[in-house]
Amino acid sequence: MDILILILAFVLLGAGILGSFLPVLPGPPLAFVGILLIHFFTEWQFTESFLWMSGIAMILITIADYGLPGILVRYGKGSKYAVNGANIGVVAGLFTGPMGLILGPFVGALLGEMYSGKSAGAALRPAFFAFLGFLSGVFLKLAFCFYLQFKLIFLLF
Repeated sequence: MDILILILAFVLLGAGILGSFLPVLPGPPLAFVGILLIHFFTEWQFTESFLWMSGIAMILITIADYGLPGILVRYGKGSKYAVNGANIGVVAGLFTGPMGLILGPFVGALLGEMYSGKSAGAALRPAFFAFLGFLSGVFLKLAFCFYLQFKLIFLLF
């Protein structure tokens, strides 16, 4: 039974890494559930402080992931159209491959700002900040998921 739980945990950790890029998968929560499965249903145990700190980090990273693009677009003097455009760009990027996922927030924010009446030149700054927000969220989620994966590997071996 431990083998099945280990396989499921590694699948969840892998899904967590994929979820760092794909907005349809909640990356950090999936990875954290994988860790919890190992802790509660196998002989291997994490420390209680590790589980609490990881759970708090998972919540904070998930909140930051949703907030960073909007905050950075606002910092870049963008409108709500840029924020909405960046979100639409992320979703549209799902259907256009890896480059679409990377460039989707930028193009979406750029088009959103242009829709609000700004020129292409004036729309570049908020679009750049939307792109930074997306990359920041991806970096945070990836770092967290890889950390959990390495913790699990070191626990097992």
